[in-house]
Amino acid sequence: MLAFKSGDARAFEVLVRRHRTPVFNFILRFTGQKQRAEDLLQETWLKVVRSASEYEPKARFTTWVYTIARNLCVDSARKESYRQADSLDAPVRAGDEGDGRLLGELLPDVGGADPERGAHNARLRPLLERALLSLPEEQREVFILREYAGVQFKDIAQVTGVPENTVKSRMRYALEGLRRRLEKLGVDGDLAELGRTVAG
Repeated sequence: MLAFKSGDARAFEVLVRRHRTPVFNFILRFTGQKQRAEDLLQETWLKVVRSASEYEPKARFTTWVYTIARNLCVDSARKESYRQADSLDAPVRAGDEGDGRLLGELLPDVGGADPERGAHNARLRPLLERALLSLPEEQREVFILREYAGVQFKDIAQVTGVPENTVKSRMRYALEGLRRRLEKLGVDGDLAELGRTVAG
């Protein structure tokens, strides 16, 4: 980011290549809508470009870009709060890519999983996505940043603008809420491990 700030346009391409997929997945899980997530991803990168001259390396670039993405998601949710979000376990609409698959199945996996784990994930992912969308927004964002994006609690505190202890409390409440919701959906087991399993 410092190279891009100093005028190296190729550095921006490196940033996008490294961070596009995880930031998109964060936005998609936050919003639950593919088209909206794509639009917000574009807005995120535009804001990175526009704010480059103001960038200061007080925190890691990932913390900065997730803060931008998160703020755009929150603003978008406020503006469109009257609209119903498509669940990630809803079928992809005709005309979109997917051939009848679920929206959550279009999310790319990180790393190579064995076939048995892949089958397990295919069954659990839609249930976890449904459970995630049932959480309050502040708990959902902490869970997604921690379990899907691997962001540390102290960095999540910076992204969300709340103390680290509050972040940890939200994570605990998110885990409890997800566990209750998943039990109702017929899933049991260690939720933290489930989050990591489904995330990657």
